[in-house]
Amino acid sequence: MIRTITSRWKTENQGTKHSSEPQPRTAVVIGAGITGIATAALLAREGLEVTVLEKNGSIGGRTGSWEKDGFRFDTGPSWYLMPEVFDHFFRLLGTTAAEQLDLVQLDPGYRVYFEGDRNPVDIQATREKNLALFDSLEPGAGARLAAYLDSAAEVYGLAKKRFLYSTFASFTPLLRRDVLTRGPRLARLLLQPLSSFVAKRFTDPHLRQILGYPAVFLGSSPFITPSMYHLMSHLDLADGVLYPQGGFSRIITAMAGLAEAEGVKVLLNANATSIRTTPGPGKPRATGVHYTDASGASVLLEADLVVSAADLHHTETAMLPAELQTYPEKYWKRRVPGPGGILLHLGVKGELPQLLHHTLLFTRDWEANFEKIFGPDTQVPEPASLYVCKPSATDEGAAPAGHENLFVLVPVPSDPALGSGGIDGAGDPGLEALADAVIAQIAAWADIPDLAERITVRRTVGPGDFTADFNSWRGTLLGPAHVLKQSAFFRGTNASRKVDGLLYAGGSTLPGIGLPMCLISAELVLKRLRGETGTEALPEPAAAARTAHPADGAA
Repeated sequence: MIRTITSRWKTENQGTKHSSEPQPRTAVVIGAGITGIATAALLAREGLEVTVLEKNGSIGGRTGSWEKDGFRFDTGPSWYLMPEVFDHFFRLLGTTAAEQLDLVQLDPGYRVYFEGDRNPVDIQATREKNLALFDSLEPGAGARLAAYLDSAAEVYGLAKKRFLYSTFASFTPLLRRDVLTRGPRLARLLLQPLSSFVAKRFTDPHLRQILGYPAVFLGSSPFITPSMYHLMSHLDLADGVLYPQGGFSRIITAMAGLAEAEGVKVLLNANATSIRTTPGPGKPRATGVHYTDASGASVLLEADLVVSAADLHHTETAMLPAELQTYPEKYWKRRVPGPGGILLHLGVKGELPQLLHHTLLFTRDWEANFEKIFGPDTQVPEPASLYVCKPSATDEGAAPAGHENLFVLVPVPSDPALGSGGIDGAGDPGLEALADAVIAQIAAWADIPDLAERITVRRTVGPGDFTADFNSWRGTLLGPAHVLKQSAFFRGTNASRKVDGLLYAGGSTLPGIGLPMCLISAELVLKRLRGETGTEALPEPAAAARTAHPADGAA
């Protein structure tokens, strides 16, 4: 039996509309990850009555939390970069990041171990200290890093002003002097890979790896990522790295509270199965979402606007008929997925001073490592370049007294066949064997010989879990990689070309991968709704704009 839920119009319209299209009164958002919650909050503040459908039993999506035996683990994102983007989002809702989060700066920002080298490099909290660090590792590198970071800051500022907050519904706003005068330089940055851009400026292999690694934040490799993205180094080497006390799930909790205050309703265990469309005067129009509730009943939730914050491949190929797909299966066969990931959540007895809050392990054969992940013949690198997060270094609530909390991420090919994980070794045997090898690698490289024996809590997650839990395309950890053909306006559109009233948000659409990009993606939905075609962030409410910035003096 199908039940129909019809939403009620929220009378106070708080936003200014600029579109000639009839404005929707009700909206359904698919997915209660950070993008879905953020989108719902902004739409509700705009005056819509919003319901969020979440297939799982809790909100947060990839930005989730898992607890056992006094350990609290973030299950996904763990780097707090671009603090001004978070603050801008909160200000759109009449508050600030300072009011919602307890942010602390990490000092050092992170540590890097290199294969075959017992001396790690600690990336510092300030630009000036990092200039001195680079100079100590390669004579003259400090001055070259200063020029590199100046360039990164300039490109980052231009990206925020002209590209990140653009829906690309119109290209006219891009025809500005600041873009046109930099045209030749931007073309070079788009066509040259990050790896060669860095190699022309630095000879020390350690420095090259440090400057190339931010490509992984973009779900890509420094050998195929455009050098435009050297802007990422502005974030960690100049701005510094922050951490929200209570973990990244605290961000979700704060946003969910704001969404609830705006009247958003979240339905858990509500698995969206298809998007309903009805004939229109031109294109068909989205008029609701069919979902299966916790009892297994099929339900239709009607709405004037549908926003999918779920995986775009799944939305297009599983929720729409072939004739209404903007991005059919043949489109995805030409796309480059970001990496998959093997995740480990480890509770460890005793202290681990060898590891900082953020620690990276880089293999010597850097290019071969990425080729195994992104090349034509994929395989799991062995050994692998990997990432270890120890939030208990900063957050007392992350682990019981006398213990440490470790989150390990191993980038691997995006292949669900690599398997699924489990608790205490209960995952697929092949994946658990890989996890054993990773633990041994950390123990050897960071000089923690008894690491395996000290583990009291163990949970693994694999690409198969990302497919099952998040309908992730090819089990990818993040979404489509930021190669040239999948960046900026090449990444696609956040509005269906075949169905009116159907918008997209999240890491698999504009503007891209990462928590800040997901928040911007939510704002792009609001810009589409208003018919805004400008490239800059939406104006903030005056009251919020007078509140101090949370990162003032901290980054």
